[in-house]
Amino acid sequence: MGRVDPVRLTLDQLRELRDDIAPQAARRSRASIRRRIERWRSRAFFIAQCALAAGVAWSLAHYVVGHKQPFFAPVAAMVCLGFSFGQRLRRVAEVMVGVAVGVGVGDLFVKAFGTGITQLVFVIALAMSVAVLLGAGNLMTTQAGVQAAIVTTLLPNPGAGFSRWQDAALGGLVALAAATIAPAAAIRRPRQQASGVLNELSEILVETADGLRARDEEAVTDALRRARASESRLDDLRSAAEEGVAVVRLSPFRRRHRGRVQEIADLVVPLDRAIRNTRVLVRRCAVSVWRDERMPDEYPMLLERLADGTRLIGESLFEPAADVAAHRVLGELGRRTAEMPLPIGLSAVVVLGQLRSTIIDLLELTGTSYDDARALVPLRPDGLDEK
Repeated sequence: MGRVDPVRLTLDQLRELRDDIAPQAARRSRASIRRRIERWRSRAFFIAQCALAAGVAWSLAHYVVGHKQPFFAPVAAMVCLGFSFGQRLRRVAEVMVGVAVGVGVGDLFVKAFGTGITQLVFVIALAMSVAVLLGAGNLMTTQAGVQAAIVTTLLPNPGAGFSRWQDAALGGLVALAAATIAPAAAIRRPRQQASGVLNELSEILVETADGLRARDEEAVTDALRRARASESRLDDLRSAAEEGVAVVRLSPFRRRHRGRVQEIADLVVPLDRAIRNTRVLVRRCAVSVWRDERMPDEYPMLLERLADGTRLIGESLFEPAADVAAHRVLGELGRRTAEMPLPIGLSAVVVLGQLRSTIIDLLELTGTSYDDARALVPLRPDGLDEK
């Protein structure tokens, strides 16, 4: 439907416009609902874990320890569970120390100077300063200031301040206990993240090959943009791998998965190198298109074969048989690059060199040692060698 003057819209045009917009709005609404449901499902275990830990912490502080209003116990439990698994031990300690500093400073200050606006300002500054001098991080420093403020304003009697520290300690311990029952997602996520990074690299290489073959500036520019953005995916993988390793080390329920999780964590370094080399490779292909530089006709096919090997490595994380296929494809590609004549032009030489370096990085992802990977990419007679 073309552009319509809203002043001259007829009834039929309004109906046609409604019929065009309504299905689009419905599709977007359904897609949005599906994304929100998937997001909730991915966090359902964490939500349940926080809710149950908060209830347990409050019950223990109230019924076992005997505190009448132990509201900081559930708060501390949820705060500690909110961090990634590998951070929780340190964060629990920071919360407990921060509360202790804040409560101690607040109690002493109230005894000496009483309460009021001026006292509140000074006690917060003093508690946070003490925490900083003790080498605290942001969390511990903030907790010291918060607890000093609460003790000064809500709990001016000394006895209540110490019970608050007990609640914080109890909440932190409950959080650690709850964290040992770690979700399986912490183990599956690194594998899924690694597969996603490899699939993205494969798609970038295919898009680069298509753009290089068609001399399409828009295609190679988009491929370069995606290659530059791939670094964030690696950061996500690195965080997921670190959390997965922490889970299998600390949770007795997940230790049997240690070997598989560590295998994924070991992929981060060679995958980082592969991403960097791919980014240089794509950038040089884009430069050759922008500058209308001549590139060998075989290069797009080489990029597609490199994409095939990358995709097979991603599949091998779930289907081990694909690992053998990836190793064969990359080995054949490495030998082919050694047999090709030295191209003419800077961009063509750089692309060939980056192809060979990237092949070695990807071979390492298949479990091949660095020396063996180099052997599978033979020396070139013209001196253009891999790294």
